[in-house]
Formats: sequence, structure tokens, C-alpha cells
Amino acid sequence: MCSIMGFYKKSIDSEKAKECFDRTISRGPDMSHIVETGSAVLCFHRLAIMDLEVNGMQPFRLGDDYVVCNGEIYNFRAEKQKLSKKYQFFSNSDCEVLLPLYREHGLEMFQMLDAEFALVIYDSRRNSMVAARDPIGIRPLFFGYLPDGTIIFASEAKNLLDLCDKITPFPPGHYYADGQFVQYCDITHVEKYCTDDIDTICEGIRTRLISGVEKRLDADAPLGFLLSGGLDSSLVCAIAAKLLNRPLRTFAIGMDSDAIDLRYAKQVADYIQSDHTEIIITKKDVLTALETVISILGTYDITTIRASIGMYLICKAISGNTDVRVLLTGEISDELFGYKYTDFAPDATEFQIESKKRMEELHLYDVLRADRCISVNSMEARVPFGDLNFVKYVMSIHPEKKLNRYGKGKYLLRRAFEGDWLPLPILYREKAAFSDAVGHSMVDYLKEAAESRYTDAGFDVARMKFGHATPFTKESLLYREIFEKHYPNQAEMIKDFWMPNQSWEGCRVADPSARVLSNYGGSGV
Repeated sequence: MCSIMGFYKKSIDSEKAKECFDRTISRGPDMSHIVETGSAVLCFHRLAIMDLEVNGMQPFRLGDDYVVCNGEIYNFRAEKQKLSKKYQFFSNSDCEVLLPLYREHGLEMFQMLDAEFALVIYDSRRNSMVAARDPIGIRPLFFGYLPDGTIIFASEAKNLLDLCDKITPFPPGHYYADGQFVQYCDITHVEKYCTDDIDTICEGIRTRLISGVEKRLDADAPLGFLLSGGLDSSLVCAIAAKLLNRPLRTFAIGMDSDAIDLRYAKQVADYIQSDHTEIIITKKDVLTALETVISILGTYDITTIRASIGMYLICKAISGNTDVRVLLTGEISDELFGYKYTDFAPDATEFQIESKKRMEELHLYDVLRADRCISVNSMEARVPFGDLNFVKYVMSIHPEKKLNRYGKGKYLLRRAFEGDWLPLPILYREKAAFSDAVGHSMVDYLKEAAESRYTDAGFDVARMKFGHATPFTKESLLYREIFEKHYPNQAEMIKDFWMPNQSWEGCRVADPSARVLSNYGGSGV
């Protein structure tokens, strides 16, 4: 991960700007650089992943144009080879191709990138800034308007606190130029549904996910893998183990009393012969971390916060005790293939609408969680299930085939990896949500803490202070009050609560955990 910021030169006092930018120095603790050019200022904190030498430092310059980018450009070698006929390159950084691409293709360049990125370009010919974000929003970017009316971009909302009245997430799949936001890619749009037979579809899933993992193994810094023991992270690890043909470094976390997934993670680790580490946490660890986690995340969403506590603590342990700088994770599978609550989708059309909605909002929830928990510990997150080719393909599979008609959720993904990838009981086990799989006691401790904080009457009064996304449980009120302490009056950054679709029969629940659904069954046991 890295941190970027861009604004117009006369808009902010330089000392104030540096103070705000340094709030995210953990994203890029290796080197920092601020460049004033033309009418703009571009800022960069670097976490060195590709080309660890000083030549890989940003901002990159081409003539009088500059760029700062937090990202991984997976097709940079192919583009660099074509561009080398005309441009000279001075590093092995993937991001050095961006300005030559911009010079050659202008704003159309963003459609050419196989990447997860957030960037700001200073265009000297226009004497203005261009900003853009990847189609899923895996890399964070926010914007706001300064008192003089000019726009400012930054990696995290905390960079813009005290500078902007309203802070807004930069929309994924868009670029900003000449005062306008333009969508260059709708990753959820399907021109024509794929109606191939199951075997052909499973082959398409398998080859694209393998390719997505392979791209994300390309790093000059040490790799690690989060392994929960559930289907998604286990598949990422199994694929990587075959591709690298050497032991991976895998990490799992669980409560000291009732960890559910640790034993499954150990089974996978033994099967793929990884160098496996278990991290055990306590009630005290959970409650002590709560406010820190909310301040890191910049959200009050219940699901995100619950799942982030375990992720934050495991990443903190990895960062503090190893040299790992890149972590591969299993996010985004549920939004594509469905989760427990999508079993209640009334038909295929509703399933697809829900999947589209979830993918469009991922940057506010699961992707936000992975980014902040990993980056605050000075590591980089890579998400193979977010590979653009993979996502486009799975979104295009006719939803009738993705509905749970098979007696097993995510059947297509499971079937695609039958064979020697994973033990069959792991491949077909029902997985609990991460916040439950760490141990049911973790969520119970959080609920108990909230219950002890408010009387019923006090809760009814306090929750009504918040008009947008009004808290509906004592737990959600606790999170909201902590959020407001760190991000006052910025609640609209988050759209709503990440909950099952309340309009579906069977999903009208008051808690986001799949534990409360009637079909939870053998999940998390």
C-alpha cells in the first residue's frame, strides 16, 4: 500500500497539508515525497513492493507531467514493452508506465489497465489534475472541496478531516477530469449472459481464478497469505502453493475459548504443506482494539467492524513479527457467488440485482476492511477474487446457474476446484462468516459491551440523534458514537448497513450475522 494526496497549490497552507497527509504515513513508511509543480501539489508515502530501490519512488515525471499512484498494474510489462519503443524507463516499478500511457492514450488509458489503483495525475498541458480509481475500488480514494471551491484528493478520509466540510468516496470505475466525474468501466454490466454447460463454466472459473492469483504473486517484497480455513482463502492458498511450488507462509486467527476455523485452517496448511502460524486472541484484545479499529476504518457498519477486529489483530501480529509486506486474501467471492442469505433470493433476476448492488458497494464494506486493516500495519493487500477478468466472467454467468439449486452454496466455485486442490471436506464445508469463525464469543463480547453501556431508555433517546443510517441496536449505537468521535459529521460517507436483503422472505433479521438465518445449519461448527 501507499498513500497519495493531490490538491491545488494555493488552497492549503503547506504545513497544514503535510500534517493531514502524514495521518496515513503507515500506508507508506519507507519514503515520502511532496512535489509542487505548475498549479498543483502531489504527495506520496511509499510502501516499496515493486522495485525496492529509490528509482521506484514517486511521483513519476514525464516532461512537466507528474503522477502519484497507489496501485498494482498487472499488465505493466506488456505495456512497457510497447511503450519502450518511444519512451525511456528508469525503474522496474509497474507504475512508471502510467504517464507514457496517458501521453499516448489520454483518458482512454484507464480502460486499458488490468490493475487495482487510485491515482492523481498533474497534466501540465491543461494545468490541472486528473484522478481515477479502479473498477471495484480495491484501492481507496476520497475527495472533497476546500473553502476556495477547489477539489482535493486523498487516499483516506482522515487526510481530509479539518480541510473539507464533506468527504466523499471517489466512485470506483470513474475518472475525474475538467471538473467532471466520468464512468469508464461498469464492472457489473453484462452484455450477454453465459449459458454454457456446467463443466465449461467451471473451467472458465478455474482458469481465470488461477490467473488472478498468479498475477498477484508478482512482488519484490515477501508474500504472506491469510488462511481462515474457509473455501475462499483456502482456494487462494492452494492455487498459490501449486504455482510457487514452495511452502507458503500462512496465518490464521481465533479466540482463545471457541475458535471455529483454526482447525480447518490447520488441515489446509498441512495439505498444502505451508509454514503456518496461529494467532490466538482474548476478550481483552477484542475490546481494547475496538476504538482503534473504528478510527482506522472510518465506518460504523456492524459487519465491517466485527470482521475487522480479527483482521486487524492478525495483521498487527504479522507486521510485528515477520518481514511479510504483501498479503493475499479471499474477499469478494461471496458477492459474486452468493452467501447464506442469497439462498432466499426469490428468483435469478433478484440474485443478479443483489450481486450487482453488492459489487458496486464493496468499496464501502469488505474491500474497505481489507485495505485499512492491512495498510495500517504497513502491508499491501491483494485480492485475487477481485481480478477484473474473473469478476467480469462470473458476473456474466447466467444467474440461474448461480442460484443454490445444488444443496450447497457457491457450488460452481467448489466444483471448479474438485481434484487435488483441497481435501474434499474442506472444499465442501459450510463456512461461517469471518467474525463468527474467529469464535462466536467475539461478537458476543462486543454485544455485551454495548448492552452494559446503555439502558433501554437511554438507547432510544441516543440513537435518534443520528438521522442518516440511524442505529438500530445498542451495538450499532456504540460503533456510531465512536465513529462520530473520529469522523464528526461524515456519516454519509457510508451508504447504510451491510445487511441481508430485508425485502426477501427469510432475511428480515435485526442482526447482520448469518448466524441468525434459518439456513445457517452446519456453518461454523
